[in-house]
Amino acid sequence: MTLVSPILTINDIFRRVSRAANPRAVLWQDQAGDWQPLSSDQIYQRVRAVAQAFLAWGVRRGDRIAIIGENRWEWAVTDFAVLAIGAADVPIYPTLTAEQIAVLLRDAGCRIAVVSTRQQFDKLDSVRAEIGLERIVIMDAPALPGTIAFQDLVAGADANGAQRDPEFDAMVHSVSPDDLATVIYTSGTTGDPKGVVLTHGNIASNQNLAAEDFHFDSADACISFLPLSHITARALDYVMYNYGAQVAYCPQFDRLPQAMRKVRPTVIVGVPRVYEKIRQEVERRAALSPVKKRLLAAALALGDGFRDIVYDGRQPTSVLWKLANKLVYSKVREAFGGRVHTFISGGAPLGLDTAKWFASAGIALWEGYGLTETSPVISINTPINHRMGSAGMPLANVILKFAEDGELLVRGPSVFSGYWQNPETNAECIDSRGWFRTGDIARLDADGFLYITDRKKELLKTSGGKLIAPQPIENKLKNNALVGNAALVGDRHKFVCALVSPNFAALEDWARQHGVAVTSRAQLLAEPRVLALYGEIVEDVNRGLANFETLKRFRIVAEEWTQEGGQLTPSMKLKRRVITEQYAAVIGELYADEATAHAASAS
Repeated sequence: MTLVSPILTINDIFRRVSRAANPRAVLWQDQAGDWQPLSSDQIYQRVRAVAQAFLAWGVRRGDRIAIIGENRWEWAVTDFAVLAIGAADVPIYPTLTAEQIAVLLRDAGCRIAVVSTRQQFDKLDSVRAEIGLERIVIMDAPALPGTIAFQDLVAGADANGAQRDPEFDAMVHSVSPDDLATVIYTSGTTGDPKGVVLTHGNIASNQNLAAEDFHFDSADACISFLPLSHITARALDYVMYNYGAQVAYCPQFDRLPQAMRKVRPTVIVGVPRVYEKIRQEVERRAALSPVKKRLLAAALALGDGFRDIVYDGRQPTSVLWKLANKLVYSKVREAFGGRVHTFISGGAPLGLDTAKWFASAGIALWEGYGLTETSPVISINTPINHRMGSAGMPLANVILKFAEDGELLVRGPSVFSGYWQNPETNAECIDSRGWFRTGDIARLDADGFLYITDRKKELLKTSGGKLIAPQPIENKLKNNALVGNAALVGDRHKFVCALVSPNFAALEDWARQHGVAVTSRAQLLAEPRVLALYGEIVEDVNRGLANFETLKRFRIVAEEWTQEGGQLTPSMKLKRRVITEQYAAVIGELYADEATAHAASAS
């Protein structure tokens, strides 16, 4: 176990990385797909080289530099370089359009942008004149006209080996906790993106407490695959660097299975959708064989009786459990590389059914809760303090209270000071005493564990005045392997309905097994047996709901919801406003008779 002293700034993490003498601090994939290491010394020298280039271009303390790219070592080096000189970075999701990026860069006042690929450069180049960008650095080689090659900035840096630059080190040390570190734009699940202003002190105060019960050390390794533009991924990488662990960068989600097998991480932090997809894939594969399907069902039924033991971090001594572990549970762990000892879920609420499923398969998922505005962790379950279904116990440096409507308010050193140049929103979200209104409905139990029930802005209110939290019901629908995603609709209507986006891989397997011959997805979704199948899924969910919560109708949509399609945020949360707009006609059909009734009564 590695004990680390508290840090004051993110630069303290960089200093620890550079002093660690770790020959494999970072892993990255070359064009052939082979994993290559970067040492602590290489990280130091490359960060110093990039920082010196920024200084030569006139970057000063407090200036903002944009980073637009997938997870790769250049992203981390740029981040450390920006922070080393007292500037602030503005991470931008690479899935955004040129117009969306232009809005953010103009708002943040970025004069320099570091991008990953030709695709990202082309976006910026199309809006470059209107946003006043002075320089664009491109990570991919070779440089394009109008860009500066990242490789040119770091050329020759490695040759300096273990040498240190006292002047540069003094600059790194001079950055204070109150200095601006980053402006992170929220993903806009319920409204327009806003720039969250976080200082070095905000993030450092969270780093000092969020991981202390997990006892990470230099033997640990993680794969950085959640977008680094999201605070959860970035905070995890900082934790790993702080404890001297190895960070492997995976730039594309579809490379993750291969990365799991090669890197064999010991720590996984994923959003709930990652765990849901792995569960669905395990169930889909088992469903292809009647024997495997029965074996999985039997193993999970057996594991259900031992899940509390698993969640307490112990291994059951039962001979039957050990047999099931060898035949089934170990195969689930192999999907994560087979070496993971810590599984953490964050970024969105983890459904209780998902937590129970994994515990029944011998895996404890530690759920945490937080927001970009809180740097990010507010509470977390740990191997020492945990309660399944909760978001864990609040960190020691935050204070919680609840508004009359149940909204969670939080205050502490990790809580941001406000949104970038947005005084009106700041006045709405932060009161005069510094309490931040999270927008989440929550409660504490008698033992101090926090439970998040839903987003305040996402609660559906029927025309009869009943409030319905959509996420728990959507999670129940997604527990079925045939459901890729689901969204409840019905705000201000008499009843709620569901839009269901299928897991087409599982649905097409089912169709082949049941002799459903179709030539298109449209035909598949119109097939009466398919409609009946999803009707049974909805009815099964309805059995556990109060009458006013039950889904009276549903529609299967022909699209799989993705980031690229605009329906999901990078942390895989639903963009409800986008979905409501995209499927306005379908929603109108669900409530067509209600509209007719309104028209009749009005006449």
